[in-house]
Amino acid sequence: MPGLEHTILIPLIPFFAFLVIGLLNKTLSPKVAGMIGITGILASTILAYQVALGYFFSFGQVDGVFQKIIAYKTSWLQFTDSLVIEMGAILDPISAMMLVVITTVSSLVFIYSWGYMKGESGFSRFYAFLSLFSFSMLGLVLATNLFQMYMFWELVGVSSYLLIGFYYDKAAAVAASKKAFIVTRFADLGFLIGILLLSFHTGTFDFQLLTDPNGPAITSVGGATFMGLSVVSLSLLLIFIGGAGKSAMFPLHIWLPDAMEGPTPVSALIHAATMVVAGVYLVARLFPVFAFAAPEALEVVAYIGAFTALFAAVVACTQPDIKRVLAYSTMSQIGYMMLALGVSGFGEDGLGYTASMFHLFTHAFFKALLFLGAGSIIHAVHTNDIFKMGGLRKFMPITHITFLIACLAIAGIPPFAGFFSKDEILAAALVSNKLIFGVGFAVAGLTAFYMFRLYFMVFWNEAKIEGAPHESPSVMTIPLIILAIGSLVAGFVPFNELVTSNGSLLATELHWEVAAPSVAIGLIGIVVAMVMYRKASNLPSKLSSSLGGIYKAAYSKFYIDEVYMFVTKKVIFNLISRPIAWFDRNIIDAFMDMTAKMTNLVSEGIKEMQSGQLHYYAIYFASGAILFVVLMLWMR
Repeated sequence: MPGLEHTILIPLIPFFAFLVIGLLNKTLSPKVAGMIGITGILASTILAYQVALGYFFSFGQVDGVFQKIIAYKTSWLQFTDSLVIEMGAILDPISAMMLVVITTVSSLVFIYSWGYMKGESGFSRFYAFLSLFSFSMLGLVLATNLFQMYMFWELVGVSSYLLIGFYYDKAAAVAASKKAFIVTRFADLGFLIGILLLSFHTGTFDFQLLTDPNGPAITSVGGATFMGLSVVSLSLLLIFIGGAGKSAMFPLHIWLPDAMEGPTPVSALIHAATMVVAGVYLVARLFPVFAFAAPEALEVVAYIGAFTALFAAVVACTQPDIKRVLAYSTMSQIGYMMLALGVSGFGEDGLGYTASMFHLFTHAFFKALLFLGAGSIIHAVHTNDIFKMGGLRKFMPITHITFLIACLAIAGIPPFAGFFSKDEILAAALVSNKLIFGVGFAVAGLTAFYMFRLYFMVFWNEAKIEGAPHESPSVMTIPLIILAIGSLVAGFVPFNELVTSNGSLLATELHWEVAAPSVAIGLIGIVVAMVMYRKASNLPSKLSSSLGGIYKAAYSKFYIDEVYMFVTKKVIFNLISRPIAWFDRNIIDAFMDMTAKMTNLVSEGIKEMQSGQLHYYAIYFASGAILFVVLMLWMR
């Protein structure tokens, strides 16, 4: 198959770039390091497009159905005849699509960073970490089995830790990186237990065997139960906990807003193409198992996704930091993708699955554009506070137009990309679950409102920046233009012919009974934002005052961080950690100290026996012999 042999090179090239930049960091100039990183990711992008286009339009289909093709495989660890851990690369519709998404966004972020990070002392280190991040995510989506995916899953976590804490001399950045690492580690523990439980009962880690609807992995575990749940349902719920942590689903979302402490290009990469979409990809990868063997677990995915979408959208309406608004926006949109998977069926009922993957695809373009646009703004005005901006459309025309396109796309206004994918999500929810549809519909209006609140505060309203901010250099604006084009045309990709739950064509159409109301509520949200924020007025303060405690709670992110801190410090530290520490010091350590003291006392008592003086040894020998004779006589 032409091009298939190049698949394994797609993740390996960024990995080698990471090794070269990392090992030669002290000898390479920053420009050379940056060029190595950019050249590596561009090479991977070319290969990714070659492989993806070949898969979709040449060798991927057999009798009209897209196949799972193993492009590369090698055995690593073998436990039994069937339980084997292999390393390889799998090609199917979602992995081929993700190769395009990851490499496209990554390459634009790498190029954009050339201008954004210019002059930074850690410029070379930054490109090394970016290359590692891209390698980790590419390896994750190409994984042929759960164990391999878990390895790259953890590498994604390590990469995010390094990049979020890039400014290691800044306390907030260090705290944010540790927070992201610790929260996702707790989630990943659930993921690991779920993997072990599922593999124990199915006898395999392999995705082809696990996801075959007619295979033994699905049909053999339906009857096994544990505490009222089928074992496969429990396994998938534990695996979903790992996905919820990576994708910042409630209540494991607290790391994501703080992750904005990293450089803005990192935020674009995390939110658009790598870390937070990993959880959605995980559920999609195991979707047949969810759909056939654990529909109750899929229902949990739907409700958590819906609640997260609504929760994050409400919080985003109140935030003053441009990057935090976008962070909560990402949470909300990822929630949309999760709820779409949760309300989906398999085969002809798989509209939600296709809609979720379609939204992941379109979201990558407009969310990367929003974050890189935010970076362009911050680069010009040196603040994240939208209330300190205003009137920037006059000074930054390219950033202004491209940012507006992204806002229209995420608000679901036709013909921009977000309109088409959001329509399919709402249509799938309407058929499956009216409550979830209602939540999704409300979120559509809130999304339009908070994004255009941001847009009008930054580019219109009253100018508050002293001097004349400048447009970003072309190395930053060209990626914005490319992403803007993607945000405009990505919705016209015939996704129903390419990415479906069973690999075959899914008949879809534009559902105007859903699309028209969703566009209408989006336009209402835009108009309300325009009335409140296009010009300086007291309407926002009046509204926040009238809402009272509700607004304050939303502004404070509903005090979830405070709850975590209370549980951590007052409960875990005081009621669990302190007693354990006391037991460790006063019982365990005291026992070991006592043992050491007794040993010392005994050694003090007997050390004279090893004096080196011969007459003492003669006395000890004679005494022992006499004692032995006495004992023998006494025993007779």
